[in-house]
Amino acid sequence: MSNASQLIEQPSLFAAYCLAVIHKTFIALDGAYAAASLLSALLLALAFLLRHRLSSRRIPSLRVLRRALLPRRLVASPSGRADVGLFLFNVFLFGLIFGWMLITAHFVAAAVGKGLVTMLGPPQPPALPEIVAMALVVAALLLAYEFAYWLDHYLAHTIPFLWEFHKVHHSAEILSPLTNARMHPVDTVVYYNINALVMGATGGLAQYALGMPLPDHRFWYGSALVLVFSYTVGHLHHSHIWIAFTGFWGKLFLSPAHHQIHHSTNPIHFNKNLGHAVGIFDWLFGTLHIPQRKREKLTFGVEPRPANPHTISACLLQPVRDALGHVLAHKRPSDRSHTGEACREAPESAASQVRPLASSGF
Repeated sequence: MSNASQLIEQPSLFAAYCLAVIHKTFIALDGAYAAASLLSALLLALAFLLRHRLSSRRIPSLRVLRRALLPRRLVASPSGRADVGLFLFNVFLFGLIFGWMLITAHFVAAAVGKGLVTMLGPPQPPALPEIVAMALVVAALLLAYEFAYWLDHYLAHTIPFLWEFHKVHHSAEILSPLTNARMHPVDTVVYYNINALVMGATGGLAQYALGMPLPDHRFWYGSALVLVFSYTVGHLHHSHIWIAFTGFWGKLFLSPAHHQIHHSTNPIHFNKNLGHAVGIFDWLFGTLHIPQRKREKLTFGVEPRPANPHTISACLLQPVRDALGHVLAHKRPSDRSHTGEACREAPESAASQVRPLASSGF
């Protein structure tokens, strides 16, 4: 918090901080909203739209394509404006206000490594070629990342206290890439710490078992699969572009349609497709729902719909009051539209339609 006050009191430092955030977020190739990855996603969406239009022998005008790719409602609607506000808050202010509440995967990995050395003695020299050992480490870290994402998402949907914060994300009634940052700070803190614990523990175990140091932290999150996901369908998970992986590939990888189903207000879609990029853990734990190849008619948001879900109070303050209400009164959530309780209470006819497979994230 002292760092935050220093930055606010010294405009030059704050300006430098903002420039660093802009570079890390929008310019660096592995940034969450890297300009290159956004352009790549836009071109992919354009290709799918053109393919669909040309297959029906309709040649769209540039104006039609622009409106199809970037409709005004993405930022002009109350839901879109809330996405923009929370995006700016989480990109520029979250680290200043809540950064001290986060642990890092490297800190956890170091602690796990030291603990293993204390209990079992020094690690043995690598028995595998370095390239093989590195490949195993990367594979383990990628699986750990996906499991951490699935686990955090599962807990956010099934624990009433956590659902009150995660519900802010699901209150979006229109999806755009900015919706990915429509997160309550508490929801984000919980996610980052679960991610650090799972990935750090995995990294520490892998480091000890293989007898080799871990790769640089940027490599952890910037490895090939993560970057491929970001530069292809990642930004389109929160969008109106229907790209569906079906059959075997729909079990292995999560498409934009998977995640749009995750945001659906249809009870048969509640708590489905909780993963990030791959569907392995949704498949294993029965939370997978594979989309149809043809666009499904979906509505987004939470039910029953709050009166004003897109205000500052609804997005930042009300979740705190509602979550504390669960703690103080030990009550069940008044809105269980996406919690496990809601799925269990869905009509049998609806529950029978749920496919025991799935994936997709926040």
